[in-house]
Amino acid sequence: MSKVRVVTDSTADIPEDIRRRLDIEVVPLKVHFGIQSYVDSVTIHPKEFYDRFAESSLLWKSSQPSPVDFLAKYKSLTSEDPATSVISIHLSSALSGTYQSAVLAKSMMEEGRDITVIDSKTASFGTGIRVVRAAEAAQAGKSKEEILALLKELDEKFSLYFLVNTLQYLHKGGRIGKAAAILGSLLHIKPILSIDEDGEITSVDKVRGHRKAMDRILEFLHETWSPNEPIEVGISHGNALQEAETLSALINRHFNVKRTTFTWVGPAVGSHSGPGTIALFVIKA
Repeated sequence: MSKVRVVTDSTADIPEDIRRRLDIEVVPLKVHFGIQSYVDSVTIHPKEFYDRFAESSLLWKSSQPSPVDFLAKYKSLTSEDPATSVISIHLSSALSGTYQSAVLAKSMMEEGRDITVIDSKTASFGTGIRVVRAAEAAQAGKSKEEILALLKELDEKFSLYFLVNTLQYLHKGGRIGKAAAILGSLLHIKPILSIDEDGEITSVDKVRGHRKAMDRILEFLHETWSPNEPIEVGISHGNALQEAETLSALINRHFNVKRTTFTWVGPAVGSHSGPGTIALFVIKA
C-alpha cells in the first residue's frame, strides 16, 4: 500500500498544532496591504493581521499560489518515494484560482505520479475539517481510495453558515453583488451566509442582531441534524473568540457534539470577510 500525503492551502485555516500532528502540507496564499506583501500565516499571523486591519482603512487583498508553488510541493512529497499518493484539497474554485493552480501543477508532474486534486467547494475550516479527517485517515494507514470514499461521504451531509459584521469587504473583494452589500448597510441587518453546491457565497436569511442570527442558525441545524446524531463542529472566527464560544455552547446544548475545533479565520480569508466573522461547519462525527 502506497503512503498517502495530504496537501491543502492556507485558506483551510487549520490550527498549527493540528497541522504538525497530522503532517499536513500547506501551500500558502499571499496577502497584500498597500505596497506590502505577506505570506499568509507565515510572515503575518491572524492576531497581527486583525490588529492592523483595525488600525487602517486600507483594503487588504489576497493572491493565490502559483502552479510552480504547488509543483514544488508535489515534487518534494514524491521525490523519495514515487509511489506516494497525494490528495490535495483546496478552497472553492468559485472563490479563488487556487484550485486551478493545483490542477496545472498536477499536469506538470512526471508521468506516473499519483496526484488527486479536489475542489472543496467551501472555504476556511470548511475545507480544513475535511483535510483534517483525510489526514487522520492517512495516518491510520487508510488507502487513497478509502480516504476519497470518506471525503465523498462527508460531502453528502455538511452544514456551513457564517456571519459577517459588514458586507462591504465581501463586496469590495467581488464575492457578492453590489445590491446585497447596499441592503445590508442600509438596514443594519445581520445576513446569514452560506456556500452553495457550486462553491459560491449565498445568503440564506437576514435577521436583526447577532444573537437572533445564532438562534436562526440553530433552527437551520435542527432541519439537518437530529439531536442524538454524533456530529463534529468547527468554528472559525475573525478575532471574535467570545462570540465563537457562545455559538459553540448553544450548539452543545442541543446536539450530540463529539468534537469541536476553534480556529482563526486567517489573513487570506479574513481580507475578504473582515473582522468579527463567525463561521460554523458541521459534519458527521
